[in-house]
Amino acid sequence: MWQSLRISHLVLRLSLAAVFLWFGIDKFFHPAYWLNTWMPSSFVSLGAVFHISASSLMYSLGVVELLVGISLVSNMFVDFFALVAIILLVTISLFYGFNEILVRDIGIMGGLLALFFWPSSRSSTSWR
Repeated sequence: MWQSLRISHLVLRLSLAAVFLWFGIDKFFHPAYWLNTWMPSSFVSLGAVFHISASSLMYSLGVVELLVGISLVSNMFVDFFALVAIILLVTISLFYGFNEILVRDIGIMGGLLALFFWPSSRSSTSWR
């Protein structure tokens, strides 16, 4: 059973990493697309209050997504970056509202929560 848990953990981490790396990298290659299509105007307006340009917001979001992806691939600081990604996705959902993006993000958040609550190898459980 412990072997299937290791494989499950690996598959879950790498598949979520692929999503975050893809979106993070794409924000640097196609920032105008992300700004015009997916960035809520309310989020851009909030950034403007703090004198942060829309491009800076987009690149910052890309950096966070890349850090989450790298963490998942390297299996380092997974709990921390899973929590960061969950907070990011909840924030996006609050700004973007209920739609197909929220449904996708709920699935991603479920995977991140599974990683966050995954028992560590240092735990006292005998099955791992």
